[in-house]
Amino acid sequence: MVPRAVPWNYYQNVVTSSYSFAWWDWERWEKEIDWMALQGINLPLAFTGQETIWQKVFSDFNIAAKDLDGFFGGPAFLAWARMGNLHGWGGPLSQNWLDRQLLLQKQILSRMIELGMTPVLPSFSGNVPAALKSIYPSANITRLGEWNTVDSDPRWCCTFLLDPSDPLFVEIGKAFIMKQVEEYGDITNIYSCDTFNENTPPTNDPAYISSLGSAVYKAMSEADIDAVWLMQGWLFYSDSSFWKPPQMKALLHSVPFGKMIVLDLFADVKPIWNYSNQFYGTPYIWCMLHNFGGNIEMYGILDAVASGPIDARLSYNSTMVGVGMCMEGIEHNPVVYELMSEMAFRSDRFQVEEWLKIYSRRRYGKAMDQVEAAWKILHSTIYNCTDGVADHNTDYIVKFPDWDPSLNARSNVHKDTRMEKFIGMYPNRRFMLHETVSPLPQPHLWYRTEDVIHALKLFLDAGSELAGSLTYRYDLVDLTRQSLSKLANKVYMDAVSAFQNENAKSLWIHSQKFLQLIKDMDNLLAADDNFLLGSWLESAKSLAVTSDEAKQYEWNARTQVTMWFDTTKINQSKLHDYANKQWSGLLDAYYLPRASMYFSELLRSLNHNKKFEVVDWRKKWIAYSNDWQAGTELYPVKAHGDALAISKALVDKYLS
Repeated sequence: MVPRAVPWNYYQNVVTSSYSFAWWDWERWEKEIDWMALQGINLPLAFTGQETIWQKVFSDFNIAAKDLDGFFGGPAFLAWARMGNLHGWGGPLSQNWLDRQLLLQKQILSRMIELGMTPVLPSFSGNVPAALKSIYPSANITRLGEWNTVDSDPRWCCTFLLDPSDPLFVEIGKAFIMKQVEEYGDITNIYSCDTFNENTPPTNDPAYISSLGSAVYKAMSEADIDAVWLMQGWLFYSDSSFWKPPQMKALLHSVPFGKMIVLDLFADVKPIWNYSNQFYGTPYIWCMLHNFGGNIEMYGILDAVASGPIDARLSYNSTMVGVGMCMEGIEHNPVVYELMSEMAFRSDRFQVEEWLKIYSRRRYGKAMDQVEAAWKILHSTIYNCTDGVADHNTDYIVKFPDWDPSLNARSNVHKDTRMEKFIGMYPNRRFMLHETVSPLPQPHLWYRTEDVIHALKLFLDAGSELAGSLTYRYDLVDLTRQSLSKLANKVYMDAVSAFQNENAKSLWIHSQKFLQLIKDMDNLLAADDNFLLGSWLESAKSLAVTSDEAKQYEWNARTQVTMWFDTTKINQSKLHDYANKQWSGLLDAYYLPRASMYFSELLRSLNHNKKFEVVDWRKKWIAYSNDWQAGTELYPVKAHGDALAISKALVDKYLS
């Protein structure tokens, strides 16, 4: 397991996708595709290299390559640029990148076809570069709304949408598919297109929405008479206040029946099929999304994964045609993905607890009573998150609150203001758009930490027998990391309480403990190859041909897992820490300085009897973050240290 993201991959029976960018070389792709074939997967989405195709298509419409510099996102942000959420951020893409990605796509497609798969290719949703407006001044082009920028910076936000009623819409969409056929051959009839993903349409008129859907499909079908549209249903959840039955029906019924398949993207938590009359008769795939941002947190709903697809398939008038996975990142919580993969082949109900016994024996190579007892606990705690909260991981180490604690009444800090209380403010968003200043944002916690610590100690009890197992050591490190991260939340609140009580000594004690926890966790994570920042950064740089590209790719890699999107000197990105990772190197070099600066400012305000200046802290912190993102310092790519010994020592130190 190397800590990296995977590219978008959709499947008919199993669907795999990711918003996260991929630093993939061909050998990794080949291994991944072989695994897919063994699982019986046959319709992978093949999105790699589409920017190169767009360059060729737009050239035919008199748009120069330089005019696309502000259109394409950078390598770490391509998925969001493709969906019309942003443009230009992290770019531009060099010709080297474009040429090499097209070559990689051809290798990927060749291997998929060799294994009997039918690739799913992208299609046109109406997202166009600004230059099209000047070249075709009579074209009906509008700007979409702002998407999570700090101050609606037009360099990054408010993408351009070609109206579906404009003749250019079908012309461009048809040209895009035909250019793919020219490059790849006639290899598929399945095309993916996602309209208004986290962007609200300019009108809720069902006639307009129907015309949009019809235009999208017409562009496909004029290029391929047998075209089938594969569409993710995320918009029906994320913007449910807009997508009422008339609007849903208008989009879903805008194409001939059987020519659209919907991905019920978040069915593991918020299924759409059970309140949309099975997508109003449209075939759909039951999907597990599981995580946002590829965060490193142990989390899941194993019972829902085991029962959801079966319940949906057996429901009255079911239109379900498959199951899938649509995670934004992978290579964490292996138990969740192991179970979900099996659901493509299961038709009967079964007991998850019994399945976990078999799973643990397979995973570690032998049966161990302590480990099986631990997994029983984990099943009912960490992997039983039934509160419907979608915002993971919000622990304070990696999602440090951007707030002024002096504005809060002292009683607010230790109230049980769990994240559930905030979900009502943003019921359908996968993340809070900004932190509130009152009360203190609370990390998500859905289980008794005492129970999980007991499971961790059971894991440690099996160490003498299982220490040689790589999978055991990975799970041990992950469970220890999880337990310490939850402990740090309490330590942080103790520090804030001390500040509000004007107790400088107590603030110093608790803040030092918080900082030491970060250091100790970094040391723990350094002992396993799967939790290293260096692997992520080096895989990014390995794709570069020139030194300038290496610098750009590293900036993309660093930025995506930290500040993420744009900032000002005094405002953090609204998406800061969205793709947070608990990796060795990142904890010590990024999260530790942030917390240290913050606590130092709190102590200074108490010692000098001055108001805490949160804006001053932001200025210092954002400047540090910008410098770190632009940095080139090296981080280890190989683990060092004895994970079992370190875990034992940390449990004795903090959790006994």
